[in-house]
Amino acid sequence: MSQNKKVVGFLAGFTMLLIMGCYKDKTVILDSAEITRPVSFAADITPIFNNSCALSGCHSAGGKSPNLTAGNAYNSLVIGGYVNTTDAQSSLVYQWMAGKKGTPMPIAGVNKDYNAIILAWIKQGAQNN
Repeated sequence: MSQNKKVVGFLAGFTMLLIMGCYKDKTVILDSAEITRPVSFAADITPIFNNSCALSGCHSAGGKSPNLTAGNAYNSLVIGGYVNTTDAQSSLVYQWMAGKKGTPMPIAGVNKDYNAIILAWIKQGAQNN
């Protein structure tokens, strides 16, 4: 009888170890070098959204918020509260793109270069330039 208790105890402990070891509590983000050059919304940010986000069924007119099409992206982000210039890394747009707030955007996966550009733009005041 004590042999059975040992086996059951071992299996219970092993199962708990497996369950706890498989729990995902952190998203690993590979950071890129910080961008120090001036970042332009029109020249640097809009192309990112056009290529990866403002696609049919995603962040386009009639799609998921925010609307990231060329004519709407800036206002959607800034007025919509997706940008925090006092704490750039807490900006929702950055959090989503970096995979720190749910599934990374774009859904193709984290793009460290895009993230570095977005972060630099926000740190530089998120200007509509």
